[in-house]
Amino acid sequence: MNDDLDEPTGADLDAIDAEWPRIARDLDALDAEIRALGVVPDEFYWRRVRAAEVRATRAVVVALPTRTPSWPVAA
Repeated sequence: MNDDLDEPTGADLDAIDAEWPRIARDLDALDAEIRALGVVPDEFYWRRVRAAEVRATRAVVVALPTRTPSWPVAA
């Protein structure tokens, strides 16, 4: 990706597209493992997943160095 916080380049998107079949296979395998463990995703399961995603995103944001974005930020 560009260093100035721009959108992904065409090359970035091509790399993601090229890797997507492997990602999809990994997700399918993970789903099969979850089913094999007998986990039934209910409302609380999805709440926990979303909460974990929020925590992970916040941890990444905190770990990144502070940079001034190249686009206008609403106050």
